[in-house]
Amino acid sequence: MENKCSKLEGLFIFSNENELQKHIAECDECRAEYEKIQKVSDLIQEVKPYYQKKKSNLRKYRAVAALLLVVFFSATFGFVYNDDELKDSLMYGETLTAEDYGFPVDSYGLLMVD
Repeated sequence: MENKCSKLEGLFIFSNENELQKHIAECDECRAEYEKIQKVSDLIQEVKPYYQKKKSNLRKYRAVAALLLVVFFSATFGFVYNDDELKDSLMYGETLTAEDYGFPVDSYGLLMVD
């Protein structure tokens, strides 16, 4: 059973570039592992512009959807609360009665039943 070199991670994270390159030049295992890391890094850098473009489009779509929801709800609730009779009766403290809703009522204000 052979001992593997475990210095690459520590040197990669905590040391400067010169020490890392010096160790990679001396150690074959670390050189092979570093080459794998570089290949993955190159692939990520190659794909990065496409991912960023997709992400910015997603933000635009979310902003447009939020704006449409605001317009929809403001228009919907704006029409509901624009009834002048409803505003006047509620503004002056009057309550709505069955007659206000259009039901047939008698002289006492009770619902008429035929």
